Amino acid sequence: MFNKQKRISRSKLPEWTALSAHQKKLGDLQIKTLFEKDHARFDKYHLHHEHIMLDYSKQPITPETIEKLMALAKACNLESWREKMFTGQIINTTEGRAVLHTALRTPDDTPIIVEGENIIPHVRTSLARMKKFCDKLRKEKKFTHIVNIGIGGSDLAPSMAYEALKHYSDRDIHVHFVSNMDGTNLAETLRLVDPKKTLFIVTSKTFTTQETMTNAHSARTWLREQLGTEDVSDHFVAASLNIAATKEFGIDEDHVFPIWDWVGGRFSLWSTIGLSFCIAIGFGNFQALLDGAHSMDQHFLNAPMEENMPILMAMIGVWHRNFMDLPALSITPYDQYLWRFVNYIQQLDMESNGKAVNRKDQPVTYKTGPIILGDIGTNAQHAYFQILHQGSTIVPSDFILTAKTHNPIGAHHKMLISNAVAQSKALMEGQKSDDPHRHFDGNRPSNTIILDELTPYALGSLLALYEHKIFVQGIIWDINSFDQCGVELGKTLAKQIINDFDKDDTCPQTDSSTHGILNHIKSM
Repeated sequence: MFNKQKRISRSKLPEWTALSAHQKKLGDLQIKTLFEKDHARFDKYHLHHEHIMLDYSKQPITPETIEKLMALAKACNLESWREKMFTGQIINTTEGRAVLHTALRTPDDTPIIVEGENIIPHVRTSLARMKKFCDKLRKEKKFTHIVNIGIGGSDLAPSMAYEALKHYSDRDIHVHFVSNMDGTNLAETLRLVDPKKTLFIVTSKTFTTQETMTNAHSARTWLREQLGTEDVSDHFVAASLNIAATKEFGIDEDHVFPIWDWVGGRFSLWSTIGLSFCIAIGFGNFQALLDGAHSMDQHFLNAPMEENMPILMAMIGVWHRNFMDLPALSITPYDQYLWRFVNYIQQLDMESNGKAVNRKDQPVTYKTGPIILGDIGTNAQHAYFQILHQGSTIVPSDFILTAKTHNPIGAHHKMLISNAVAQSKALMEGQKSDDPHRHFDGNRPSNTIILDELTPYALGSLLALYEHKIFVQGIIWDINSFDQCGVELGKTLAKQIINDFDKDDTCPQTDSSTHGILNHIKSM
């Protein structure tokens, strides 16, 4: 059970108590009133970092709120934890690992030591191999269909980036993503490809992930049948750390691109897990993505707390979750290329901070990570914005806009931007009406994030912004943001059920619901 070692709960810190008192003092603070009292509010509550602007003026906060939030961050030793992460100290305490996705994108050759070894040369060698491989494939066009087989971060990350940067991709190279264990995902993908011109990339750090390996084995069987040969090794590469397993599968060691224990799956976009979309957009654009992320890393490391985008976004989120008791966050990108962005952030945030036990193995006494929901721009407006405007639960929002579009067609972009700005304004101001069905309370908080343009560099900065925001919140909540024990129980039970699936009486010792469901399905 839980470790009984005494530890001061975050909610018992004087800085936490001060924030609770401050929130009660503010009472029903109206954001609209804050603008009426201070016409320069936007000037005081927005930040620029290179090609990104953050407007947080539509938040129910005052200068005193910011001051007290930053005091809490300092009391939680945020700066020390940040230093630990960037220098390779073990902060994933559950699994005894360093957390160094930032090292994957640093151009600095300053050594970072993990288990007595400098990891930077390994990163440089891996990037050089990726570049050589991608350049060759893009030049020769031996393969025009790339099928990435992975799940979780090994799917959500590269598929999101591929879609986000499709404007920069070689349109003669088609990238497909297979993640679902449902055979339909693989079957429908295989209908789209030419077996002779298809390269499969199996992305799995352990090379044991059940969903991924099931799909990989089925893909190999299909390819052997299509090509009429057992040797299909030229059509498979892997991103993995398990060389023995990749070799047993039949992938030549020269076609295995390394991934390391100090890179968590949902933070692995910057590694060889990104090989599929790197082939599509070219290594130069992949490097620009890394450079943009590194730029945000430096901002996070060096900007004063009150002018630090990730820290401000994180602490405003803490204000929402712990002092306003708001359980969710809506993220709405107003750029079609970002249509998979919310799926990616859902895993990044909810798998990281969906925890109820602190770093000393004790149950927390306060709320942790929010529920993330969202969709693309005007699609979202016609799907779930009703609950944002008039629902009984207030849901804060992040609006993500691009100032320039890659596809200027008529007035489309002007109309798109107008919709985004109108939604954030309407959420804040509301509308008075004698008709209760047309009355909007308003006072719904939002951030607006604007990219000058959706370039690889800007995308890298945006993704790193959310990574660091999530890290900061994990520190404030005193949880380990880098394990994912919650997904393991279901996998274990699934293996037990699979082993019994073909028996005459499936799982007779289990609960009646499990027993009944499986027997019903088997009777079909």
